[in-house]
Amino acid sequence: MSSPATAPAPAGRPLTLGAAAVMVVLCLSWGLNQVAIKLALPDIPPLMMATLRSTGGLLMVMLVARLRGVDIFERDDTLKAGMLAGLLFGLEFIVIYRGLLWTTATRAVVFLYVAPFVVALASFRLGERLGPMQWGGLALSFAGVALAIGVPQTDVDATVMIGDLMVVAGGVLWAATTIVVKLSPLLSAPAEKTLAYQLAVSIPILGLGSLAFGERITGWPGVVASMSLVYQTFWVVGLTFLFWFMLVRSFSASKLSAFTFMTPLFGVTAGHFVLHDPLSPAFVAAAVLVIAGLMLVNRPVRVPVDPLLTVTKT
Repeated sequence: MSSPATAPAPAGRPLTLGAAAVMVVLCLSWGLNQVAIKLALPDIPPLMMATLRSTGGLLMVMLVARLRGVDIFERDDTLKAGMLAGLLFGLEFIVIYRGLLWTTATRAVVFLYVAPFVVALASFRLGERLGPMQWGGLALSFAGVALAIGVPQTDVDATVMIGDLMVVAGGVLWAATTIVVKLSPLLSAPAEKTLAYQLAVSIPILGLGSLAFGERITGWPGVVASMSLVYQTFWVVGLTFLFWFMLVRSFSASKLSAFTFMTPLFGVTAGHFVLHDPLSPAFVAAAVLVIAGLMLVNRPVRVPVDPLLTVTKT
């Protein structure tokens, strides 16, 4: 039986202070996740890593569902949407990881964040409305991310652009997954079931991709790689993704997606302190742009009142 606390809130609901705080934690976790992936790559190939991550994450989600009394195997009208979301989820990671072979990680993290714009473009279908101020906020946040990472860059050839396009495709697939959840019966399903669909379907997709590209582990992963995989699997995939879908069911998808602009900023900071990557002098200015953009995106849209429809009490 599903948990009684799974009923979704109205579409387009503005973010509360608590929801915003959770999003900050999620973005911080996802920013650190980029560093964790880099730390594990020398020992574990990317698609194999993603396969192991989805497998362990699925077990974690099933455990959480059991503890919360959520029956993820209950028959309902979510199978088709769940399979579609899982397909998009699996393909997203394939194109991103393969695209990283041709483009740089810094360029990739910017192009991945076309996702909030795709969600915003679909806002009218999601029962949400963005005004000029919200669109301006999205543009400010994206400009801040680009400034922090240091793009545009010179000496970009056709091969790099192919990698860029693959990462853009990954961002579109990420946004499409969010839109599928908001527009399908998955919106009324427990978050555990929504995520379980994606992880379960992505496992064979990522596994076959790993085999197709000839990935293999040549030796037992070291302590750093193993701890990185544990972090990605049980915290990022097993819990933060679960929190994300709980928020997607209850709040405005476009405003939630706008918050994800903070993720690469956290990633750049973590890369500087953990991997000793150089930190751009423009980072502070970039952070100001991102925060200003988020404030604009999350301001309520004022709907003008038609005076002919105003009823005056006498």
